[in-house]
Amino acid sequence: MNVHINNAMNQRNLDEIQQKHQWLNTLLLQVAAERDKDAFQQIFHHVAAKIIAFGHQRLGSQGLAKDLLQETMTSVWTKAHLFDADKGNAITWIFTIMRNQCFDMLRKVQHNREDCLGDSIWPLVDSSPEESETIVSSEQQRFLLDHLALLPSKQRQVVQGIYLRELTHQQLAEELNVPVGTVKSRLRLALEKLRSRMEQYDD
Repeated sequence: MNVHINNAMNQRNLDEIQQKHQWLNTLLLQVAAERDKDAFQQIFHHVAAKIIAFGHQRLGSQGLAKDLLQETMTSVWTKAHLFDADKGNAITWIFTIMRNQCFDMLRKVQHNREDCLGDSIWPLVDSSPEESETIVSSEQQRFLLDHLALLPSKQRQVVQGIYLRELTHQQLAEELNVPVGTVKSRLRLALEKLRSRMEQYDD
């Protein structure tokens, strides 16, 4: 008896999910064909909370999560004509856009973070002794250079390639025969270590 009840409940849940998929498919097709703003608003309200929650978890910021919602739904509006109901459900299509937008935002956040770290640290290393007087004491500069030498060789190699030799991430990746992502990861770790050591020195 319980088995029959559970089977009936499972079937009802599956039917409800399928109906919801069909409903969203219909709404998205209306957006694509007619630029239906009411249909778009219904989609927006249905997915907004899920996108905000995903964005907050992955991006660590409510503000960025709201930006993710805005970017995702802007793409849904402008790219609705690309949706093909024969190849998948609207919710899957929307969440694929969401994940791609999130990856783009993560890359930008990380890039900005690396720029911030590099801009605040590297003048200490890259300036001549005369120039460094207006930025940092020679003692601090020697301290940072000493810690640069203490970095793991692969991280030090990347820092020197990017900042001393002024190579691009792509150029250095090709020279080292590693993915660009590996270069960026090593650079990030190196800059964080240098920043941490400089903060300890300042304390």
